[in-house]
Amino acid sequence: MPNPTPGNGPEPEWFKSSHSTNDGPDCVEVAFTGEAIRIRDSKNRQSPHLAFAPSQWAAFVSYAADH
Repeated sequence: MPNPTPGNGPEPEWFKSSHSTNDGPDCVEVAFTGEAIRIRDSKNRQSPHLAFAPSQWAAFVSYAADH
């Protein structure tokens, strides 16, 4: 899925894990949009974003929780 570009609608609302702290290392940020789950590097927010279909994200989260 392509990255959103300015003028293509509202900017997604990004959030970090509750395990991330302001005084520690940064981590990834996640945004839920209507068609995708987007992932970006919180240290380099202008870099390309990854995008996953909701079913792919659910499979990843389930796998990660088991390991």
